[in-house]
Amino acid sequence: MRILLFLATNLAVILVASITLRILGVENYLAGTGLNLGSLLIFCAVFGFAGSLISLLLSKKMAKMATKTQIIEKPRNADERWLLDTVAELSQKAGIKMPEVGIFPSQQSNAFATGWNRNDALVAVSSGLLQRFRPEEVKAVLAHEIGHVANGDMVTLALIQGVVNTFVMFFARIAAYAVDSFLRRGEGGGRGFSYYITVFVFEIIFGIAASTIVAWFSRRREYRADEAGALLASPAAMIGALQRLKAEAGMPDQMPDQLTAFGINSGIKQGFMKLIATHPPLDDRIAALQQFRK
Repeated sequence: MRILLFLATNLAVILVASITLRILGVENYLAGTGLNLGSLLIFCAVFGFAGSLISLLLSKKMAKMATKTQIIEKPRNADERWLLDTVAELSQKAGIKMPEVGIFPSQQSNAFATGWNRNDALVAVSSGLLQRFRPEEVKAVLAHEIGHVANGDMVTLALIQGVVNTFVMFFARIAAYAVDSFLRRGEGGGRGFSYYITVFVFEIIFGIAASTIVAWFSRRREYRADEAGALLASPAAMIGALQRLKAEAGMPDQMPDQLTAFGINSGIKQGFMKLIATHPPLDDRIAALQQFRK
């Protein structure tokens, strides 16, 4: 199912980007004797933003399928009724429309929020979190996710990712063109196969470097969501929830990669992985909340 979702999303990106480029009348950026930088920038922007925005528009549907989230439409028991009532209360406090609420099967304590705008969102919690967390801690976790929605984090992250995608593609093609021109100096004709291989290599290199920028923003966003959780629930409950997550840090991460940035828990990262981690260390988040409470 995840492979099908991946293929469907990429086909949609190619289709939308191709139609957009045709409507804009963008010429081949490799036409003629050199790079057409204007056409190249438009080409990269269309593909860069198409990928992030289509993923954003499909985020709820993809999240439900990837995590097997069951949406609570009519509560079947007291726990589901409490969950709906709590999300309704927090949404009203945050000034947003009531999101869809769901539960996904996972023993790891986690939760996520997604959706293309603050009034059409999804908030889901894992079955493991519901089983092991105290009600006030579950409420704090829900408040954290509502904070993401109210702050518009999904849209902002999609736009930042679109900008990053654009410039990674743009500079990778300029660098690849320079390398290929040097290797083929004196030869006529168009770009060789080496050009496309070099583009691929530079996209990986620049993409890794650019991901540190996106990750830095994501970590800043987590502190804001923690503060929202403290304000909407209570500082003590939010700190307690993070401390409980820390106590369970050894559990395997079962959240799909595309949703990790919007989960409350992303596991422990070491070495270089800390630079591209979407979440700050739990100790830092707890310390920030303790300072915020003062």
